[in-house]
Amino acid sequence: MKAIFETGGKQYYVQEGDVIYVEKLNAEVGSTIDFTEVLCVGDKTGTPYVSGAKVTCEVEKHGKNKKIVVFKYKPKKKYRNTRGHRQPYTKLVVKKIVG
Repeated sequence: MKAIFETGGKQYYVQEGDVIYVEKLNAEVGSTIDFTEVLCVGDKTGTPYVSGAKVTCEVEKHGKNKKIVVFKYKPKKKYRNTRGHRQPYTKLVVKKIVG
């Protein structure tokens, strides 16, 4: 069974056994999280969410993505600004989809 759920302002299309990377969540490694903001399960779609549906995931690890460089400059003004950013993430394994 496949589902679309929402977390961190983004939507994820998953099925059981998938590994996904989402915005960092406040959960310990090894714990399970239930997402109830499910937009679509199988052939059922919600308005905006499907009532009674949930996606259960297990937290595998937390980490940070590779560094991206943010470079700003203004021509002819001797203004240059370089910054780096590493976005934190949570790695999840989809265990069960209930619809």
